[in-house]
Amino acid sequence: MSLTSYHHGIRVLEETGGARAIATASASVIGMAAVADDADATTFPLNTPVLLTRVADAIGKAGEAGTLAASLEAISNQASPLCVVVRVAEGEGEDAEAIAAATAANVIGTVTPEGQRTGLQALLTAQAALGVRPRILGAPGLDSSQAVATALATLGGKLRGMAYAGTGGSQTLAAAVAYRENFAARELMLIHPDFQRFDTASAATVDAPATAYALGLRAAINTQTGWHKTISNVAVNGVTGISKPIHWDLQSSATDAGLLNEAGITTLIRSNGYKFWGSRTCSDDPNFIFESAVWARHIVADTIAEGLEWAADKTLHPSIVKDILETINAKGREFVTAGHLLGFSAWYDEQVNSTDRLKAGKLAIDFDYTPVPPLEDLALRQRITDRYFSDFAARVAN
Repeated sequence: MSLTSYHHGIRVLEETGGARAIATASASVIGMAAVADDADATTFPLNTPVLLTRVADAIGKAGEAGTLAASLEAISNQASPLCVVVRVAEGEGEDAEAIAAATAANVIGTVTPEGQRTGLQALLTAQAALGVRPRILGAPGLDSSQAVATALATLGGKLRGMAYAGTGGSQTLAAAVAYRENFAARELMLIHPDFQRFDTASAATVDAPATAYALGLRAAINTQTGWHKTISNVAVNGVTGISKPIHWDLQSSATDAGLLNEAGITTLIRSNGYKFWGSRTCSDDPNFIFESAVWARHIVADTIAEGLEWAADKTLHPSIVKDILETINAKGREFVTAGHLLGFSAWYDEQVNSTDRLKAGKLAIDFDYTPVPPLEDLALRQRITDRYFSDFAARVAN
């Protein structure tokens, strides 16, 4: 209602200014590529992102061959998250090497002349097609190729999440450490070796890709604890062993686990259950060396950006700047109070926001934060002393 028009009486005007509440961006949606030639084609059409709201219910239609059913079972043993699955065809070739290469190409995917995205690339369309953004990314059992791991890392950056991959089928610790040197991506965590599980169909213990369990566990932690907690030292459900012996000692770094962790590879241990051991990514930037720092970067950025959509194209008055600042700082305080961040602050920088920039409708707001690192190295400083003899006689007398 205009205040310049004639009116005899009382006007009630609705003001829509002030800070707004911001919802935290979802961090628990899994995005996965899998092969399963005998899966139900209606439920899992090829190269099409499919949203599963109850993972366990979809296992019966995932077939028995390939990687899909086993991966879904591994995920469902940890949690019941939203999961976006892209089924791809197994490659064809004259020998095992050619088949593996063709399968890797199908997993990586491409954009067809008709504009359809295939393989992992189809996950980029999930938000538009399904209304969810997959952030926990993997291709369990199909990630032995360096090319697939590289594609997963790239996808992690685009979708602002984390990818989990194996160490290229490495048979030895030295090979795993050498394989790690191929990557410098903050959105990638490498895991060595694999778990084992009991397969009811064959009534035997079989190797099971650790990355499938990492996807499910990551979703469970993000939902139940928060994205500030790494997957390390959390019990994994549904596994019966580790595919290769890994020497681990809580009080010594001169072990297989210590060697892998130092190289930036997460490994597997048995201690009060089976667990992942290691919190490091493949980042060459020390700010993102820990998995929790990468999650903090993406979730904080997306939460703030998406929570300020209402401010776009509003009139640029000082009042809206105050509203934006209070909105951001309120969310930052929420993160800190919840223990997801150690500190957070947003502010307006007058020097950056020059008159020319403001006249052009451009506003810059600065904010910083401190992610929560994992307690990776706890030092207990033990000493022997004779000072407790000082009251020895008094204690005898009493």
